[in-house]
Amino acid sequence: MKTKPTLLFALACAGGLASLGAGATNEAAFRFDTTVNLYEICTLPEDAAGFPVANQACRAFIEATVQYHDEVSARKKLKRLVCYPKGATIEEGKQAFIEWANAHSGDSKLMGEQPVVGLVRSLAAKYPCRK
Repeated sequence: MKTKPTLLFALACAGGLASLGAGATNEAAFRFDTTVNLYEICTLPEDAAGFPVANQACRAFIEATVQYHDEVSARKKLKRLVCYPKGATIEEGKQAFIEWANAHSGDSKLMGEQPVVGLVRSLAAKYPCRK
């Protein structure tokens, strides 16, 4: 899953997140403490004032997680947890996460886990490794 960094995300980080509206774009939500936090950021409506920043934060989290997974798996020769097809996009990963989170929204244990765990669970469900 590849993408190029955007200037918007860099500017948002440099400028801080305090100017964003209430709801999923408040400072606590951007701490990414739980899978619910990531879900709130990734599902902010397109017409919300903070959507551009939230969308880039979601996509950056997904890309960083996948890059880390890929790098650790390759360098340490560990079993891959996620086997996405060549050409898979970050947007497809985002949609896989949202669908998984919707399906597990009633499970407070899963949704309370670290967001990286929830994200990897969702991607592994969508792109399982079969060997």
